[in-house]
Amino acid sequence: MMRSMYSAVSGLKTHQTKMDVIGNNIANVNTVAFKSSSVVFQDVLYQMTSNASGANAATGTGGVNAKQIGLGVTTGATNLSITTSGAAETTGRAFDIRLSDQSTTNFFVVNNGSENLFTRAGSFYVDGAGNLCMTSTGYTVMGWQVDPTTGNIKKDTVSALRVMQTSNLTSAPEATTQANVSGIIDKNDKDVLSDNGLVKTLTFFDNLGYSYTARFAMKSTGTDGKYTVELEKILNSDGTTFYDPETSNVDLSDIFGAKTTNATLGTYSQVQSGYYYDSANDNFYVGSDANGRKISWDPATNSFTDGQTPATTYSLKQVYGIPDAMVSKIANKQATAAIKNGTLTITGNVTDYAIDFSTKDGTFTGVGARTSNNKTNTVTLNMSKLGNNPTQFDDITIDFSGLKDADNGGKSTAVMSTGSIDDGVTGKGKKLGAMIGISIDNNGLITGTYDNGNTETLGQIAVAQFANASGLEKVGENCYRTTLNSGEFDGIGVEISADGSSMTSGELEMSNVDLSTEFTQMIITQRGFQANSRIITTSDTLLEELVNLKR
Repeated sequence: MMRSMYSAVSGLKTHQTKMDVIGNNIANVNTVAFKSSSVVFQDVLYQMTSNASGANAATGTGGVNAKQIGLGVTTGATNLSITTSGAAETTGRAFDIRLSDQSTTNFFVVNNGSENLFTRAGSFYVDGAGNLCMTSTGYTVMGWQVDPTTGNIKKDTVSALRVMQTSNLTSAPEATTQANVSGIIDKNDKDVLSDNGLVKTLTFFDNLGYSYTARFAMKSTGTDGKYTVELEKILNSDGTTFYDPETSNVDLSDIFGAKTTNATLGTYSQVQSGYYYDSANDNFYVGSDANGRKISWDPATNSFTDGQTPATTYSLKQVYGIPDAMVSKIANKQATAAIKNGTLTITGNVTDYAIDFSTKDGTFTGVGARTSNNKTNTVTLNMSKLGNNPTQFDDITIDFSGLKDADNGGKSTAVMSTGSIDDGVTGKGKKLGAMIGISIDNNGLITGTYDNGNTETLGQIAVAQFANASGLEKVGENCYRTTLNSGEFDGIGVEISADGSSMTSGELEMSNVDLSTEFTQMIITQRGFQANSRIITTSDTLLEELVNLKR
């Protein structure tokens, strides 16, 4: 009878343990990413009252089983349901992240200041130092940093993700390098015919992020299909004058790249380098020969010459790369080539109209012609010749191929815009960008968004995977620690998409506690506890009867 009482006591203790686990599960029914546990019972020692015997052929008797009396129950294990995910809870917060597992259980890596721990609770925030941290504990979230040389994620030892450090709060400005002119220029537009011309502006950036506005005037030359484009001035962002060609000593032939540009004339390209216009001698120099002698246009011979005796001449084909067929047309007067004040104009059946680039004082600034296949030249605005700090600018290539000469009822729609004519983005230039947002994609890649249109990678959240995730030790605060039976963390981690898993921003993983299961187990545990209690009371009654024998 004493054995039965002690067995019942062990039953009471074990059922109390199970009730404690159930109570903890129910208490954490709303804990983010909580994993429920269950208790496994096992019997304990047995008292042998009679050993087993084998069959005896001599006596013809069979074997007898051992006679054993059990001594109670104990807790065999507490199983952690760690591989079962909880339901998704939508929060809308960018730093709330839910881990979606494909074939492996993943964990965020966090650090408490002394060691790496692991959690499924993805409720994060950015602290005062710019670190991504757990909302509940302040433990820093670990991941991979950006390689400053390549700009790519460097997947080495995990470290704290400081996503809003000072260097990440701004995005570098970009100088404007490309611009384009599109729309229609109408020869009957009263502005085009006026002395002031059709004024268009182009706002651009230097490499420090400062903005400027260049004012251009498009004017008719009086010849159908031929216009001039004048640079009037460049203004600072506050409206003050940064550059005025009428008062500046800067040579505009430098500004528009007459010495450096490889101007395209229709479908033909100039092949010589170092050409320029000498306003003092009214000569257009396009280069020099091996002896350093200057080459200039000689209208008398319809060619370029070095002016020496005997003179060496250079043909239009040599200087501008004009094909033989074009040279033949010019020679046969089907088309006419003429150079005046540095402008090469080809007229005849191969051009629709030409655009000359000039300034108010007539100084050469560039050259262009539109051909029947609708291709035109680009002119480089050599901004490095402007201002007291020439390194702050990049050269700006202005593409006029989008400008069409057409009858539009006397209204021109020409527009000057920064960026490539193909996509409107390339070479557009940008101001210094201020961070306006942070996002985390499905691979844990953290990206900053800036008000100048830039997006930059700030880091990537790494995850940990274990051979036996159920072997992790719960340390509270929604965190786990490795044990000998879970497998070790290598300090590097893996990318969550390696096995097809992903992260979802704006959601949290809920507790995986199933209340219906817990209440059912509670009933079973209660009945088991009652039954063990009845064993004790019954055994006590038997002992009482035994004591009463003396009476």
